[in-house]
Amino acid sequence: MRERQRDYYYRRAKEERFRSRAAYKLFEVVDRYDLIQAGDVVVDLGAAPGGWTQAALRVVGERGFVLGVDVREIEPFEEENVRFIIGDICDPDIVETIRGFLPRSADVVVSDVSPNVSGIWEVDNARQIHLAQRSLQVAVGLLRSGGGFFVKVFQGDLLSDFVCEVRVRFQFVRFVKPRASRKKSSELFVLGLNKI
Repeated sequence: MRERQRDYYYRRAKEERFRSRAAYKLFEVVDRYDLIQAGDVVVDLGAAPGGWTQAALRVVGERGFVLGVDVREIEPFEEENVRFIIGDICDPDIVETIRGFLPRSADVVVSDVSPNVSGIWEVDNARQIHLAQRSLQVAVGLLRSGGGFFVKVFQGDLLSDFVCEVRVRFQFVRFVKPRASRKKSSELFVLGLNKI
């Protein structure tokens, strides 16, 4: 608890009324790579507790739309251009379910999905890559041509194969370690822009 209170992004999130410090990870990528723009349709996979959803809402403005998806219920927002659904990205029907809530094809899909960490590195890494692969499959099913994708991964042996999968679908692919990621964390993000 003491470490969290000393954490700059944790304190800033509290002051600026964001649901989590993760919002600043997304803001950094939006600022640096122009991932989300005003009026965009954004799908947030693994949305609980809603930090990335809040950040996306701020960027898309009133003309945009954000849909949050998580296996857990999420406290709703007051804005009318945001919805949450309870759903599992591993469900084979999830793309159709999500599509039913969108006003049009998504411009951006973001995924901060994480497994329940076991503490066994090989297991956790494999689970995270599996969730990243499912996030990629969902994104490919929802994104318009030219759309963007941003997904959490863990550093490890399986990462390079996953990045090769992303490169097949997007013209521009980069690893991103936002400043708001904790230094000791093995999390990393893969950014894909301009869906083919």
